[in-house]
Amino acid sequence: MIWETAVLVGVLFGSAVFLLLRPTFARILFGFILLSNAANVLVLAMSARPNGKGAPVVLPGGAPPVDPLPQALVLTAIVIGFGITCYLVILLYRIFLDQRTTHAEQLFEETGASGPREEAES
Repeated sequence: MIWETAVLVGVLFGSAVFLLLRPTFARILFGFILLSNAANVLVLAMSARPNGKGAPVVLPGGAPPVDPLPQALVLTAIVIGFGITCYLVILLYRIFLDQRTTHAEQLFEETGASGPREEAES
């Protein structure tokens, strides 16, 4: 069971890095989403298995409690990742509206490295 999780995390991280290195901003966005999910799965996989453990509530004579910290960290990471994903979607939308492309090479060919594209005077 452990090696399947390790393979899953490896595939997620590998796919995320592959997508992050693509020149299209939409693929970079999907790569970021995969990277965020891969990190969350990795944190949960590193936490102890909850088999035979009770809820993290102190009860007399109960089973040893499961550690709630990994779940709390992953929940926080999910919320932060969702917020950053929303920001990146809006940023991608604005790039497309302003530049009419989401391809990084076309964007930097037209604009140059110095600044935004100047509008042609009519």
